Amino acid sequence: MKTLLVLTVLVSSIATAAPPNVVFILADDMGYSDAGCYGGEIKTPHLDALAKNGLRFTQFYNTARCWPTRGALLTGYYAQQIHRDALPNLPGGGRGNRQPWARLLPELLKPAGYRNYHSGKWHIDGDVLAGGFDRSFHTRNDGNFFTVKGNFLDDKPVTPPADESSYYTTIATADHAIECLKDHAANHRGKPFFQYIAFIAPHFPLHALPEDIARYRDAYLGGWDKMRAARHARQLKMGIVNTPLSALEPEVGPPYHFPDAFEKLGPCEVNRPVPWDSLSEEQRRFQATKMAIHAAMIDRMDREIGRVVAQLKAMGALDNTLIMFASDNGASAEIMVRHGGHDPKAAPGSAATYLCLGPGFSSAANTPFRRHKTWVHEGGIATPLIVHWPQGIKAKNQLRHTPSHVIDFVPTVLELVGIQKPTTWNGQPIPPAPGKSLVPAFTKDVTIQRDSLWWLHEGHRAVRVGDWKLVAAKDQPWELYDLSKDRAEQRNLAAKMTDQARELEQAWQRQTDSFSELVKKTIASQPDGKVGKKKAKK
Repeated sequence: MKTLLVLTVLVSSIATAAPPNVVFILADDMGYSDAGCYGGEIKTPHLDALAKNGLRFTQFYNTARCWPTRGALLTGYYAQQIHRDALPNLPGGGRGNRQPWARLLPELLKPAGYRNYHSGKWHIDGDVLAGGFDRSFHTRNDGNFFTVKGNFLDDKPVTPPADESSYYTTIATADHAIECLKDHAANHRGKPFFQYIAFIAPHFPLHALPEDIARYRDAYLGGWDKMRAARHARQLKMGIVNTPLSALEPEVGPPYHFPDAFEKLGPCEVNRPVPWDSLSEEQRRFQATKMAIHAAMIDRMDREIGRVVAQLKAMGALDNTLIMFASDNGASAEIMVRHGGHDPKAAPGSAATYLCLGPGFSSAANTPFRRHKTWVHEGGIATPLIVHWPQGIKAKNQLRHTPSHVIDFVPTVLELVGIQKPTTWNGQPIPPAPGKSLVPAFTKDVTIQRDSLWWLHEGHRAVRVGDWKLVAAKDQPWELYDLSKDRAEQRNLAAKMTDQARELEQAWQRQTDSFSELVKKTIASQPDGKVGKKKAKK
């Protein structure tokens, strides 16, 4: 009863105050331990400051991949429910289109008077402005950080200037976000705003400014083994995790094989997280340089986040702005060469190069967990979540261990704003969304009640019920883990606790069947019997 009273008072005080501004910052392919406040050695003072004056969630999850996470984040539904990821024998994925009732958060906020701004990556179906945003800088060109060519401004192609020598996508993304904030302060001061800032960094290709790379050039010559151990030690000291460090998996390499890439990249590329001391001196330098660029990209992103926060402070909006920061999936083990190709003679990290982090340092970035982006083991789906809101959250520098997911963002914001979602669309009931509000966790470390958390991506599957997680890589048997003691997924209990494993498998299947029925109904309702007809532009 006492807890209920506290939460009631919190929600009541929020409802009577001015509605908060909301800023969600999303990194791309950033590992769980990359930020300083999650155990990393990369300099992230601005993220660290947000964490010091707010909350860090230690068990927050994404969907293991970029586009499903983005669809889930802005709708409150699992991506499979809205055709943004595939179900067994059913369509859906990066080219799937949401049902009309699967509206994005900006559309829901508009009736409450919110202005909505987008800067950075999109990777959601439809045009940005049609999704409820008032302004957008859409960084569609994700293959070259040093040109604006291919990007869109308010859904129209940008004409590159003659001189792009000073252009860098991460800076340009922050520039646009700050421009939107300045315009809001000048022309819409009486209205609240939602700002979605989706950096491409540190997604491949590993492109960074030379001065940023220089700060980390020799920092990783000790290798991924020592880096993982050092990060894990800091995480234990911080209380971020209480699990032993996972063992490296030398048999697990990139999720997709591109043999031609290795011909272009040369003999120093390594496609397995083998022991560091087994590499040649040339290989160690090559791998350490790639990690240095990855670090430089995150360092620069943090600097740009600092500029955004400074603008919020300058316009008097920081205290009543809910800032949240997360990553769309774990660090990536992918190795490929796309877009403009790779020139091995060019300076690493420059526009002429196309480097990927690879499984060795990806394993370190995801410390202390197993696997990488695309897998639904913890390394693929665990993300930092930093929450900062001076006016609404009195707790400072506290951890929240409640299991939570990107589907929880929309219901959290709607509760804070006091908006009830529509329950029907064109006279038909809208399916209930699985996301849960995280507002109770803003006050204290509580467990958000839910049936389960569920994952499926490219055949990798998992379900979490309480502290129990059942997980399997594609075409592999189920593994069972007690995450309260073994979040690094090192002690498989499936053979020992068969009843527990069977119960969780049934929970995963029930959820999968439910989502499949929803998609089948949508297919049946389409005149051509197909999913994903393009919606008309608004």
